Amino acid sequence: MVDLKQIDEALNKYTRPQTFPLAIRMCERGENLPDKVKIPKSGIGILITVCQGFAMARRYGWTIAIGKEDQVYPHGHVVLGFVPNKGYLDGSIAEKAGVSTKDRFARIAQALSLLEYGKYIYLLVAPIQNTRFEPHLILFYGNPAQIARLVQGATTLSGNALNFVAGAGIGCPVYIVSTILTDECQVLLCGAGDRYFALTQDHEAAFTNPMSKAESTIEGLKIGHKEMGHRYPTPSFLRFEGQLPTQYYKFTGLLLKEK
Repeated sequence: MVDLKQIDEALNKYTRPQTFPLAIRMCERGENLPDKVKIPKSGIGILITVCQGFAMARRYGWTIAIGKEDQVYPHGHVVLGFVPNKGYLDGSIAEKAGVSTKDRFARIAQALSLLEYGKYIYLLVAPIQNTRFEPHLILFYGNPAQIARLVQGATTLSGNALNFVAGAGIGCPVYIVSTILTDECQVLLCGAGDRYFALTQDHEAAFTNPMSKAESTIEGLKIGHKEMGHRYPTPSFLRFEGQLPTQYYKFTGLLLKEK
């Protein structure tokens, strides 16, 4: 299996990310957290959303552990299995809180991928280059051209297209969970929370890669680079003669006649 150093080197060589690619692990009860991990409530003094934790890791280089006590985001609690989903899936709590009607929220909630309640107690995230744990998946933020290179890498060896779901804007926790449950790569259209709270930019999208598929994706990136001419930054075809206005050809001709 490809190691994290090789993954980081390949991503930097073939996709040139502007922020750190991330490693993510869902930690079960009894697992030891790595040294120098920051826990938002006790270590930073604030409650955050999951996407804020990703932003801190990819922009600051921090290792972050997000648990039940650290989140202000209701969907992250349920999707990651930190709280029971009773009252969430049927929309009753959303209606009581005044954020939606019961039926409308229930339709959205029941289409989500959810982790088993109580199985995990922390979401652990760190830049790949600083990772001191065994991740479940890789998370990459970039522009569409960079994401396209990762899609090319992920599909080169298998030849199969990626299948992913664009949901109702609940965002990054769902795609992390979907990657874990399906063991498949996901392309992420960053949702409202990612943009409101994590300051994800309008030009950014994201990509998740389960560790089981990491080696094939990296190999696909190498093959595409070497054999197919795929690059980032994207090369431009410039070997053509530009067609100028007629008067410019006359202008050039007159200049060439000058002695």
